[in-house]
Amino acid sequence: METPIEIETGPNPQASVIVLHGLGASGDDFVPVCQQLELDAVGPVRHVLPHAPMRPVTINNGYVMPAWYDILGPGGSQGEDEAGLRASKALVEELIAREVARGVNPSRIVLAGFSQGCAMALLTGLRHRETLAGLVGLSGYLPLAGTTADERSAANQKTPIFLAHGRFDPMIALPRAHATRDALRALGYPVQWHEYPMEHSVCLPEIADLQQFLLQVLKR
Repeated sequence: METPIEIETGPNPQASVIVLHGLGASGDDFVPVCQQLELDAVGPVRHVLPHAPMRPVTINNGYVMPAWYDILGPGGSQGEDEAGLRASKALVEELIAREVARGVNPSRIVLAGFSQGCAMALLTGLRHRETLAGLVGLSGYLPLAGTTADERSAANQKTPIFLAHGRFDPMIALPRAHATRDALRALGYPVQWHEYPMEHSVCLPEIADLQQFLLQVLKR
């Protein structure tokens, strides 16, 4: 995997926010969002913005683009790319391990993502063997939902989860996001749910709510 973009808000960060971008994008996508977050109250933070591998994407006629996994059909109608999902999960696990090796306690690491990145954040975070500070899923859904109950890690059963979605999202319909919220709550996860009058994007009120969530879960 290509070297991630990193933004450090001060020397020797003791907290990390790993942000996974969406289909066809890159780590650059969320640089402006990270720059808008005011997290001084929790000390120096390292934002880690990786780039997904290049791969052909079936729903886009096999066009090669940055993608954490293949999309076989609209709304998951053709099934899921389990091999691709699990391969990228291993990449995200490496990113977490890298932060721990640099001295950041797992309990001060937030795993976040948008769209495909949301799917990867949930897939990885719920199965991770160390307790994380929080999980953030923006405009996405829970992948491999049928295996979550059996594969989840007790370490993150109580980890706060921030889920946000646009009411007018044409890419990932709101009912699919509601199904993710309800499935996680049914498994006992503490989910904070937010809806905004937007499409498949990010809005300023959402960033403000995300900032409050990060301040809560990363407090020292």
